[in-house]
Amino acid sequence: MTIRTRFAPSPTGLLHIGGARTALFNFLFARHHGGEFLLRIEDTDKARSTEAAVQVILDGLEWLGLKADAPPVFQSTREARHVEVARELLAAGRAYECYCTPDELREMRETAQAEGRPPRYDGRWRDRDPATAPAGVKPAIRLKAPREGATVVEDLVQGTVTVGNGELDDMIILRSDGTPTYLHAVVVDDHDMKISHVIRGDDHLTNTFRQIQIYNAMGWDLPKFAHIPLIHGADGAKLSKRHGAVSILEFREQGFLPEALCNYLLRLGWGHGDSEFLSRDEQVKLFDLDGVGRAASRMDYAKLTHLNGMWLRGADDARLTDDVAARLPAQCGVEVTEAVRATLLNLMPGLKERAKTLQELTASSAFLARRVPLPFEPKAEALLTAEARAMLGRLLPNLAATDFSVAELDAALRRFAEAEGLKLGQVAQPLRAALTGSTMSPGIDATLVALGRAESLQRLQAVI
Repeated sequence: MTIRTRFAPSPTGLLHIGGARTALFNFLFARHHGGEFLLRIEDTDKARSTEAAVQVILDGLEWLGLKADAPPVFQSTREARHVEVARELLAAGRAYECYCTPDELREMRETAQAEGRPPRYDGRWRDRDPATAPAGVKPAIRLKAPREGATVVEDLVQGTVTVGNGELDDMIILRSDGTPTYLHAVVVDDHDMKISHVIRGDDHLTNTFRQIQIYNAMGWDLPKFAHIPLIHGADGAKLSKRHGAVSILEFREQGFLPEALCNYLLRLGWGHGDSEFLSRDEQVKLFDLDGVGRAASRMDYAKLTHLNGMWLRGADDARLTDDVAARLPAQCGVEVTEAVRATLLNLMPGLKERAKTLQELTASSAFLARRVPLPFEPKAEALLTAEARAMLGRLLPNLAATDFSVAELDAALRRFAEAEGLKLGQVAQPLRAALTGSTMSPGIDATLVALGRAESLQRLQAVI
């Protein structure tokens, strides 16, 4: 059997962190078993589904590196097939026409609520002759669900889950306006797409009992089901905007690397020993559903940020240079020339050691593109006392006398510090502030070399 999984988002909003993890688990499971990962856009909510939302989903998956093995299937294009299956069930006597009016359905709900019962359809048209239907009422088609026994889900994450059939009513599969319901359309699509494993959030578990009844009514083989616990905030509440970024593209804007986010999401509800830092190849090799836990996961932004810093330090310098150069104009209001780009690439090994996100990396790189007079951060301004400026004035000719190589600059700084009776840091910190407007930069000798003789001396002179 070919393993086939699918990610099936609804384009009624952003691609959220929970959906991204579901997509990742489906992708990794398919890759681990040498199968196929498919994408289905469930856009049957025509009032709320938008092209912009579809594009956000596609952009988010592309950024995460979760490429489907075929073009996306749009559920809205398959309506005729959904209707065909509903009519087939009706013809076989496994579904029936229901002529209940909106007023009758409302009365059923109100009666059930008054009696403390869950609101369910009472089956009044289940065995009635359609010839007795009221004039002018268009029927819905309801599945003739079993009333005895139980429906069982052998879930690959949750274990055996059972619900009595008496707790389930006869669900509508085709509305009175002729449109299929979501639960029905999903079953038809999963069957036709030959999905072997349905991996989704555990908020869909109650839907699964109803969907199994459609599979059984059609005589179709069931896929395997795996319902993944949801992601909560650090306080245990449902993840929301107040906990921080929720949508995938927000994480991109905040400067997280896609491989770091995927690495974090993988470990959010799945475990393999003490493994924390896993490449995509390692993820594919190790991932299987037996490592998925049953408890809800808690989003830890501090842990994600720490992990992102680890991935940044291992990232390719040219790639990071491109990322930072693209962010600098909007984030810091500076122009990125080819000379600035070359300097940025040269300094990247040192810059990335001190950053945890691309936003931080961009902020710490901005000094390379600025021109005098530099803006100074408060901490840097505090370092540039009158005494410090005078000291830098004495240092300047010593630097100017070097060939501006790392070795000579380092030697000159050490000689100067010794002559002044200062520790090297007491010289380097004000010098760093004068050169960058900040208290953070790569090694001071590397910073001088990257800025070059003319720019370095000009910045020092401006402070002096």
